[in-house]
Parts: sequence; C-alpha cells; structure tokens
Amino acid sequence: MANTLITPDIIAKEALMQLENNLVMGKLVHREYRSEFKGGQGDSISIRKPVKFVASDGATRVNQDVQEAKTTFTIDKRKHVSWKFSTEDLTLSVEQYSERYIRPAMIALSNQVDSDLTALYKGIFQNVGTAGTAPSTFINFGEASMRLDNSAVPTEDRRLVLNPRAHLYAADLLKGLYNPELVKGAVRGISVGPLAGFETYMDQNVKKHTAGTWSAAGGAVNGASQNVTYANAVNTYGSTSQTLVVDGLSTNTVLAGDKFTIAGVYAVNPVSKETLDFLQEFVVLTDATVATGAASLTISPAIIIDGAFQTVSAAPADNAVITVSASYAANLAFHKNAFGLVTVPLALPDGAAFKARESANGYSVRVVKDYDIDSDDDVIRLDIMYGVKTLYPELACVLKG
Repeated sequence: MANTLITPDIIAKEALMQLENNLVMGKLVHREYRSEFKGGQGDSISIRKPVKFVASDGATRVNQDVQEAKTTFTIDKRKHVSWKFSTEDLTLSVEQYSERYIRPAMIALSNQVDSDLTALYKGIFQNVGTAGTAPSTFINFGEASMRLDNSAVPTEDRRLVLNPRAHLYAADLLKGLYNPELVKGAVRGISVGPLAGFETYMDQNVKKHTAGTWSAAGGAVNGASQNVTYANAVNTYGSTSQTLVVDGLSTNTVLAGDKFTIAGVYAVNPVSKETLDFLQEFVVLTDATVATGAASLTISPAIIIDGAFQTVSAAPADNAVITVSASYAANLAFHKNAFGLVTVPLALPDGAAFKARESANGYSVRVVKDYDIDSDDDVIRLDIMYGVKTLYPELACVLKG
C-alpha cells in the first residue's frame, strides 16, 4: 500500500516534536512569557522584578521607598534550516522523512537554542569550583548548591547543566546507587537524576570561557568608595551593574565573562544582609579597553553597601587587590527562573500554498515549501523565532571546570 502523502501539517508537527525532544537547556528554563509578545522579531516586553525591603527596629514606623526593578526581554533571534528535495520524497513515510530530513534539521535548530542559552553564563557573577579542573566529587557539586543556599535561592526547580566531562564524573558518582532507573539514566542518557539538590543534565553546548590575560596578574581598584545606590545602578543585564575603575593591568586584556573578587569585599545574605564568609564574586559584562594599564569595567553586581538591595559588606579600598579567575568551563547551576526562553509563532506567507505552523508547550515551528523556478528545484525551510534572557542572575551560579 502506498504511503500517505506528507502534508505541511504533518511536517510541522513532526518538526515541533523533534525540536522539543532535542533541547536540553531549552526545556529547563522559564518559558511562560510567550503570550505577552504580540509582534515579531525585535518585539520587547518589560518584566518587573520583585521589590525588596529591610526590617526596621522598634515600634516607630520607618517608611521605605519602593524601588521596582525592570528588565527587558527581546525577541531577537531568527534561525532556519532549508534544503532541496524531490516530489518523490513527499511519498516517504513520516518516519522515513523525519529520519532523513526533519530530525537533522531540528537537531541543528535545537542545538542553536541551547547554545544561545548556555552563552548567558557571561552575565552570571556567582561561581564556585576550580578553573581548569572538572568537578568530580560530591563536595564539588555540592559547592554550587551551597552557594545558591547562601543566596536564598528556592530549593525546588534547581537544575545543573554540565559539559560532557563533568557529566561523566557525575554519572560515575551515582552509578553505585541501588536505584535501577536512576542508574539507567546516568549510564545511557543526558540526565543523571538528582545530585546535590539538582536535577542534573548534560549539554555539549556548555561554554568554555577563555579569560582575558589579566587573569594571570590581576589588578587593583583605582580609587576608594566606588559604590552606587540601587537607584543609580544600570539594569540592562537583568541585575544591577556599575563601572569600576581599575589599574595595574599593564597591556593585559579584559573580556566579558571574566570573573573576579576584590580583597575585603565580602558577600552578604540577600535577606538578612549579614556578612558571609566568602568574597563577593563579580563578572565583567563587556570587553574593556585597557589604556596605560587602567580600565573602566562594567561589572555585575553593582557594589551597593546598604539598603534593601545591598550586595556587599563594604566598598573596596583604594588599591584593593583584584584576583581574576583563569579560563574555565561554564557548567551552570540555576533555578528555573534564572533564565528565560520565548519562541513566538512566525506569520504564514500568503504566497505559499504548502505551509503550516505548529505551537505547543512554549515552542513554535513554521514550515514553508516553494518551487524555485531559477534552479528548477522544490525547496523547503523550517523556521523558529525566539529570544533568550538572563532574568535573575542572582538565581544562578557557574560551576567552574
């Protein structure tokens, strides 16, 4: 019996299923903002972030200013895969056509989405682990959980996304557990199940960050009392940020994603504001220009020394030593709401007869086929349009490897 002719609806449904099946990071992040986008590429929405307060002493009422943070989420990515095919190809079974064309196409697109999401590590300031050494013990993985605990991150919906080497070590830790289903996942799949309070996954798109050359020598703060109020902090990256003037860099380079600490500047509990027993980590948000050994760095978080949005124990002293992390693999430990992904439906072109669009579970794929009279070929394309965003960097931590 002849196979059923493959229709655009069948291709769109199969493509959507393959997209979702092949995503890793794309299935682990927040995806609930899609309904708020009404337009196409370049469309943006403003997202309000939670208000923070501090507790006041005594019976006398102390009024506090309400400071609402916002961050902008933009649909700015359009990706597609296109290929030529013959009319006979459309008589293949759905399974054959998917195996030959749709699945490889959607692997490429899902890989791109995951790559864009893992690249958001550059805006994450919290980090633990040893640069250049893959985490391999329970303590190594537990450090990331402890750092999120110290930052008052909710314990539910935590994820840990590892590169292949760190994933191998995590699976090795769990292989001896008496839990057949967990062991099967650890040995065969991209998920190794619960580890140190995280649901743990492998993604080959986890980035390797090559640090600027200042990582070997560090630098120093140039000028005391470089701190800002929350109202003056820039929120472009989903968190507070500021400019920090440093010197002692010689001719070294400073790159976005470089992570560092400042002597004497400790982290604080975001709720109680008590000083913690480790230095606050900072991240450079944009590449910096070094001139005569000095530079103005855009860093996150901003150095805020009091109030509801306090981030550090004290402002850095003049000439406070800066210690910079070496190059590292950016494994990601995070709460689901740290990062966001939105895919939006693309418009169906009026001039194409063979077309379809399928949306479900926060994802959307469009298929269009047309005839190219110049080359005498039938061509087909699968498109997705989406945006990624760091929503709450304070809910994430880089586990360096």
